[in-house]
Amino acid sequence: MKPFISIFLLFLIGLAGVTSAQTTLKAGDKAPGFISKDQNGKTVSLKQFKGKKVVLYFYPKDNSSGCTAQACSLRDNISELKKQGYTILGVSTDDEASHRGFIEKHALPFSLIADTDKSIHKKYGVWTEKERNGVKAFSTTRTTFVITKSGFISKVITEIDTKNHAGQILSLKR
Repeated sequence: MKPFISIFLLFLIGLAGVTSAQTTLKAGDKAPGFISKDQNGKTVSLKQFKGKKVVLYFYPKDNSSGCTAQACSLRDNISELKKQGYTILGVSTDDEASHRGFIEKHALPFSLIADTDKSIHKKYGVWTEKERNGVKAFSTTRTTFVITKSGFISKVITEIDTKNHAGQILSLKR
């Protein structure tokens, strides 16, 4: 019986370092609060957007092809997104300077949040372990959370069409 207990304890200790493969947050859940810095070093918190609909989108890397397509889709449709009452916030693990350069290069009309310590990613369950060519590593799972004026998640989009991401959001029932 003792070997079984030892194996079980080792299993539990191993679980402490495991991150879920995908967010467990779903529509109806309270959106986790956060405080971080935007591209200009200004403090941003979810709390300051109470009373506004927020599109909180997590993306892997500034200036990569898919992330650029996604950001430009949002940029190109910003008027319609704003007309429907949305505030757009992007989040990646890149730092403030990288975000500033990304915004300037692509004329992005919304804030990007620096999550270099990955704390927001972890709260939202999008910092996940993936395997590529037999190598396991943690990275961002591209995910968008649509958050209501009262701070609840109304939609989680996990199948992101980077070139038409704004269309995915605009097609949601209000």
